[in-house]
Amino acid sequence: MSQDFIRRMPEVSGGFAKTRSLGEIIHLDFLLVSIISIIILFGLVVLNSAIGQQQELFINQLTRIGIAVVVMFLLAQFPPHFYLRLAPWFYAGAILLLVLIYPFGFEVNGSKRWLRIPGLIGFQPSELMKLALPLMLAWYLNDRHLPPGGKQIGLCLLMILIPVLLIANQPDLGTAVIIAFSGFLVLLLAGMSWRLVIAAGGAILAMAPLLWFTIRDYQRQRILTLIDPERDPLGAGWNIIQSTTAIGSGGWTGKGLFQGTQSHLNFLPESATDFIIAVLAEEFGFIGVMILLVLYALLTLRGILISLNAQDTFGRLVSGTVTFTFFVYVFVNIGMVSGILPVVGIPLPLMAYRCR
Repeated sequence: MSQDFIRRMPEVSGGFAKTRSLGEIIHLDFLLVSIISIIILFGLVVLNSAIGQQQELFINQLTRIGIAVVVMFLLAQFPPHFYLRLAPWFYAGAILLLVLIYPFGFEVNGSKRWLRIPGLIGFQPSELMKLALPLMLAWYLNDRHLPPGGKQIGLCLLMILIPVLLIANQPDLGTAVIIAFSGFLVLLLAGMSWRLVIAAGGAILAMAPLLWFTIRDYQRQRILTLIDPERDPLGAGWNIIQSTTAIGSGGWTGKGLFQGTQSHLNFLPESATDFIIAVLAEEFGFIGVMILLVLYALLTLRGILISLNAQDTFGRLVSGTVTFTFFVYVFVNIGMVSGILPVVGIPLPLMAYRCR
């Protein structure tokens, strides 16, 4: 009996009816949720050590996790075609919020990235664009012939360029690069020619000397610090020197929970946020870091499998892009903390505490 025939059998057909699992009923992948939960619990343990006596931060993190779980459950109840119809409006709204930053945004640490809802919370519209852009590109490519042609690629690049320029001008170059990368990922998953990818990469490399003179002074400083942190050990190089010291001092098994000296003696900056994996490495050692990396790898593999099993182009492009973007966040944060990438202020997903 063919699978198509079985799917068309009425529910009252006894033994032929397929029993739905709990995960299918509530629209959640239990394996994916389980891996995420383990990473979050691991992060809470490390965060509890990193914050020391600031238990208010720990409570805030628990509150945010609780809100995120509720939001995840609610969003999972909507079918994919709901997000397909929502995509262009979501993208337009995110663009509007990025524009509103210029007259109404407020500045934090030298960057004008935040909007504040009176009486509620402040938020960064660029965070919304991390989801809005992949949704928009997937919506546009969903009913079109793939791989995309020159005209389609050109229009997609325009959709990418608009938010990237708005975000880079805040300035927030790190987030702009990540969002641009997520847009290119959609095109790659849609089957864009690798010759175009190689040509674009070559053009970027050729323009690198020119870009050096267009980026801001603090961005050039970060690149120079990456090359030689010792050139300013008490200033720009302090973060990298202290984080690599914490990572190296952990050895194989670490110093033990709450025993990290770099974080507890306040040598390690931003120990609960951007540099939380340095705390993990110091207290749990190489073994602890490898356990976390295995969990991230399993989460990424599960996301790829979900993408491969998607029933339409929209679902495949969105799930694949979100999965690979998540992986890039992990890679960039760990590379930043270990001194192989510039410090760009990207937190470790599911682990780090967000200050605002």
